[in-house]
Amino acid sequence: MSQTAISIEQQKYEARAARVDMKLEVALIPVSDVDRAKEFYTKLGWRLDADDVMGNDFRIVQLTPPSSGCSVSFGKGITSAAPGGPMGGLIVTDIEAAHKELVAKGINVSEVFHGSPFSPINGPDPERKSYCSYVSFQDPDGNVWIVQEVTRRLPGRTDPATTTFASANDLASAMRRAAAAHGEHEKRNGHDRNWPDWYAAYMAAERAGTELPK
Repeated sequence: MSQTAISIEQQKYEARAARVDMKLEVALIPVSDVDRAKEFYTKLGWRLDADDVMGNDFRIVQLTPPSSGCSVSFGKGITSAAPGGPMGGLIVTDIEAAHKELVAKGINVSEVFHGSPFSPINGPDPERKSYCSYVSFQDPDGNVWIVQEVTRRLPGRTDPATTTFASANDLASAMRRAAAAHGEHEKRNGHDRNWPDWYAAYMAAERAGTELPK
C-alpha cells in the first residue's frame, strides 16, 4: 500500500474515532463522613443508585440528580482527594424556582446572583440571558456546587435535528418561553394560527442554540 493510501486510511480512521460517543457518567466526590454525605445528597432529592460495601476498607455510594445523565459517587477507599473544593455545575431552566426548592429542602443556598461565580452581582441576570444566573451551595464537607440557569444552549451542544427534554418541568419551562416569544411574534406580525409549528421551531432552535424564529 502506498504512503498516500495509508494516509487516507488513517484520516478515515481518525474521522470514525472522532464520532465515538464518550459520555461523562460518574464524578467522584471526596467526603470525610459517608453517611452524612449520603443523608445530605438524598435530602437534595438525588436518587440513590447504590450503596455497596466490600470488606472494611471499601464502600461506594452512588446518587443521581433528577433528570441527570451523570451520577456522583463517594465513599471509602475510592479517592485520595481532600474534601472541600469546587465540584462542578448543576444546570436548571429556572434559577428562581431552583432556589426556592433548595430553600424548602433546608439547604443553605446563596441568593440568586449573576455576572459570574467569581464576581457575583446580586439578583438574576436582568435580561435572563442563558448561562448568566446562578446560585451556589456547599455539602457538609465544603464541596461547592454552582447551579446555573441555561435556557438556550450554545451552538454545537446538541443535535439541531433532535429535540429532547429531560423532564416534564423542562418541557413546561420551554413551552412558557415559547409562548412569551410567540406573543411578541404576533404583536409584530398579527394573529398566527400555526402556533404549534412555531412553538416547535422555537423550542428546537433554543435547545440547539441556532437562530430563533421571529
